[in-house]
Amino acid sequence: MLPIIAIVGPTGVGKTALSIGLAKHYDAEIINADSMQVYKGLNVATAKITEEEKEGIVHHLLDICDVHDNYTVYHYQKDCREKIKEITDRGKNVIIVGGTGLYLKAALYDYHFLEKQEKKDYLELSNLELYQKVRQLDPTYHEHINNRQRLVSTLNRLEEEKKRSVKEKAVAKELLYPTYFIGLTTNRKELYQKIDNRVDEMIKKGLKEEVLPYYQEEIIPRPILSGIGYKEWKFLVLGMIDEKNIIEQIKKNSRNYAKRQYTFYNHQLPVTWFNTNYNDFRKTIDEVIQFIDNKKQ
Repeated sequence: MLPIIAIVGPTGVGKTALSIGLAKHYDAEIINADSMQVYKGLNVATAKITEEEKEGIVHHLLDICDVHDNYTVYHYQKDCREKIKEITDRGKNVIIVGGTGLYLKAALYDYHFLEKQEKKDYLELSNLELYQKVRQLDPTYHEHINNRQRLVSTLNRLEEEKKRSVKEKAVAKELLYPTYFIGLTTNRKELYQKIDNRVDEMIKKGLKEEVLPYYQEEIIPRPILSGIGYKEWKFLVLGMIDEKNIIEQIKKNSRNYAKRQYTFYNHQLPVTWFNTNYNDFRKTIDEVIQFIDNKKQ
């Protein structure tokens, strides 16, 4: 059996195509490590792989929960480790691919969470006081002040995340599985052009039509309010900016996210980087295969 192959990198560099090429070569199954692709119905902005693109390769942890579910990195850690055991027990190799570095680290490292804290009802606080506390922890929060149920739920979540982050940063040093961390990259100018082109393609594929119905719901799902490509549309619904500026904001947020991804990978994971050959991607696949085969010897 091979060590786990974990493929990382920003959007648009070819992670999906590389994962398929390696899965065919090494008789592997693929586990998703994108925090938005776990949700059913969120397909366009997440660039979720299609059945045709899978080319018959078995994929796991895609479309496993409803967008209204509170699926977290805690749940992903449990699910991913179960899938690793299930796949390897069948004698197959494992490839994990996705852009959410924290999901990868939680699954593959000795990553501990604080026990879930008891939910508070905050009966002593007015709606205004609740709203102010939420905004202190999340300045982007824009739910209506009269939605007390959402305010209480959000404050509980933010307080738990605040306590958890301090503990989590101090752990997760031991790698639990032998793993090759493979990163795909390209020069910044080309990457940004790829990101911009991908956003334009998402608009053509119906991103607006996919996301806007969620903003008509009484309680807007959390992934919609936090995911790039989805959260920006609230400003259109609020009448603050037009569609053209929404699209530009998605591009900008996507480029900024790519920079944050590189920072995380370079500081948190032992990644070996490969430049994507867009003219002949087969060469990129072969280069990675040669690297892995040399590591095996």
